[in-house]
Amino acid sequence: MGAGVSGLAAARFYQKKMGTDTKILLLDNHDDFGGHAKRNEFQRNGRTLLGIGGSINIDSISNYSKVARGLLDDLGIELDALESNMNGSAMLNISAESMLALPAPGGHVKIRGQWNQLMLGIGDYESAVRGLNIQTSEQDKLIELISGDVDYLDDLSLGEKSAYIKTVTYAEFLTDRVGLSKDTISIFYPIPKLLFGPAAPRISVMEAFFMGGPGIKSMGWLGDLASELINGMMADYQSLYFPDGNASVARLLVQKLIPAVTPGSRGFDDIATSQFNYEMLDVEQHTVRVRLNSSVVSVTETEDRQVTVDYVHDGEAASVTGDHCVLACYNAAIPYICPQLPDEQKEALRYGVKIPLVMTNVLVDNGHAFAKLGVSQVTCPDDPYLVVTLPPVTTTGGYQPPRGPDEPMVVYMLGVPAIDPADGETSHEILRRVRHRVYSTPFETYEQEIRDQLQGLLGEYGFNHEADIQAITVNRWPHGYAYEYMSLDDPEWEPGQAPHEIGRAQFGRISIANSDSEARAYLDAAIDAGWRAVAEQTT
Repeated sequence: MGAGVSGLAAARFYQKKMGTDTKILLLDNHDDFGGHAKRNEFQRNGRTLLGIGGSINIDSISNYSKVARGLLDDLGIELDALESNMNGSAMLNISAESMLALPAPGGHVKIRGQWNQLMLGIGDYESAVRGLNIQTSEQDKLIELISGDVDYLDDLSLGEKSAYIKTVTYAEFLTDRVGLSKDTISIFYPIPKLLFGPAAPRISVMEAFFMGGPGIKSMGWLGDLASELINGMMADYQSLYFPDGNASVARLLVQKLIPAVTPGSRGFDDIATSQFNYEMLDVEQHTVRVRLNSSVVSVTETEDRQVTVDYVHDGEAASVTGDHCVLACYNAAIPYICPQLPDEQKEALRYGVKIPLVMTNVLVDNGHAFAKLGVSQVTCPDDPYLVVTLPPVTTTGGYQPPRGPDEPMVVYMLGVPAIDPADGETSHEILRRVRHRVYSTPFETYEQEIRDQLQGLLGEYGFNHEADIQAITVNRWPHGYAYEYMSLDDPEWEPGQAPHEIGRAQFGRISIANSDSEARAYLDAAIDAGWRAVAEQTT
């Protein structure tokens, strides 16, 4: 059950291993397949414009397993083509450079530059910091921190330093050791928030250093060693995009499983623009069927070693029995729908708390204001939306991005809802609190935040939100990224004893596949989980 990337990948692996005559049924409670690999479509002036509504990119491809790379090959995904097609920003005369923007009366103070490098002391960081609308004394401390000229832990031995950076939050280091105000340190959290969401204030000093937070240069040889490791990882880093994010990966999987949904499609070459016939997803004559709007309520292994799945489809109770079952869904839901599992496994499945996010796409009438802004991405650490950027400007999959500023375009906005952590509050507790905030916030609130932020960023370039915004799609993800362990709130478990490892254990004819089961919120994790589940059921 589950027609996200893990479920679709498991179906493809099972089909290839057992033969094309094997019957496979995928049940999903949503009205579309793909799970977190979701896309948004807009129609304007006779053209279709795409936005990313969930899973974003093919990230760090050099770290993919042979299994994950093999599935990409099976789907016909050409990695070199993905990279070479990412040349579209020139069409809008927009620099690939980024910008940091802080709210100010009447708009924002905006400073151009590669801030991820500036924070590491690369480039003219002093001029960039002097451009920030913060007190001069705070600027002085920032420059001192980035320079690496001061060892803020000089009163500690080497062993004490090592323990400190593993057990103290980066926020505490910045306020207590560096002397920065709490209002200033938000500028260090964009990358941590992209990974850990609202729990970013709970990252340790060491975790912050590995994410590019300044201060590592002052740690002597320990800092030098960490810097070498970071530089090595960044040298191999590669991020590849479809115009609709990883929704195209899900579309390619469905196309492989049920070719009739896209007759005449050429696969990778036109997947982004292919028309899918959803009526062909669930046809009795097909060996593979995807049944949407189907909420599973019970999964039970029977005495004769089969699995019965009870579900509700379009308001009607239904049931199906099969030889094997892969639960490709949210980990925390599994204990409630699969009561036969051991109590220890149920508790492990409940451990991780998904990271809440809000992914919004805004259709605007033209790209003139963004072209005048001059950068493709703006980081806004003190606004409701952390990142404001163009979607991937790529021609992959037959897509035609905007060819100039006169044409309509989509603006992508990533929101990381924030709260002030209470004393002693763990990352798990923070994420649960924010999850409820995402649930309870009405669209009207999101809309006003979107309009206010875009007007503040682009108003000086002629942008008028009342006239220029043509459509808004808000993708709320209270259950977003899979939980990844944090050193301050999660112990170092022995191999095989971490909650995600205990939770994903095979239970007879039932296996579990999702990114939660890998404790990694990445495409390859979802794929690897699908492979593991199928291997458990077929060996």
